[in-house]
Amino acid sequence: MKTLYVTDLDGTLLSTDSKVSERSAAIISDCVSRGALFTCATARTPATVEMLLRHTLTSAPAIVMTGAATWDLRSHRFITTKLMSDDTAARCTEICRRHGLLPMTYTVTSDERLDVYVHGHPEGPSEKFIADRQHLKYKRFHILPTAEAPDFYPRTIIIFVIGEAGVIKAAAEEMNSVEGCTAVPYPDIFNPRVAMIDIYAAGVSKAEAVIKLKKATGADRLTVFGDNLNDIPMMQVADCAIAVENALPGVKAVAHEIIGPNTSDSVARYILKDFDR
Repeated sequence: MKTLYVTDLDGTLLSTDSKVSERSAAIISDCVSRGALFTCATARTPATVEMLLRHTLTSAPAIVMTGAATWDLRSHRFITTKLMSDDTAARCTEICRRHGLLPMTYTVTSDERLDVYVHGHPEGPSEKFIADRQHLKYKRFHILPTAEAPDFYPRTIIIFVIGEAGVIKAAAEEMNSVEGCTAVPYPDIFNPRVAMIDIYAAGVSKAEAVIKLKKATGADRLTVFGDNLNDIPMMQVADCAIAVENALPGVKAVAHEIIGPNTSDSVARYILKDFDR
């Protein structure tokens, strides 16, 4: 039986230093070299996925931006993208601004990069988020004056927002009433007072993406690993859903099995044991 292993990154495969440990990278790379089907499904973009998995072999396209795209880690190109309509992007941007949130608009360029547009002066978590990513190869940030802010940017694939948890919740609820939009709020795993929203075209989810990838790879079984609320959709469609010990209670409630924490190479050790059975 051929199993496709798909793992979330932050809080699941990644340790508390937001890296794949040397041991996890070695275990997974060994399994892949012997024929295991392995990849990630993450809210992150190709730019950070490339960096984080540079020492870890994969054997299937990466599901990025919560399923809005798939990315080939060998050719460094998008395989699929699902863009927002201009009207949907404009309405969601307006909601963000009305709630006092700073939207970061990601657009897909013709040269397989992401241009990210930010208006105004990023502060706090938003400032750190941008600073940690400005040097990445496949992503370019453009910090522009608020006065230059358009209603939307063409070819928007995601609008990302960080803010106070209560404000994020209210904004996401309003966005989910917008036709053509999927807004996924989730807490910051490091600071419960902070939350994020991933805003996509309607129908985008990790669930849709993993189902398509299972079919494309010819896998007989789909095993997924997660810790946060945006992992629940893919866990609900998997043949085997695994939650790490540090997962949120709602994630554990839908899991078939709970393994050790993300700090103990738990995902890699599970894959090794399962693949060698």
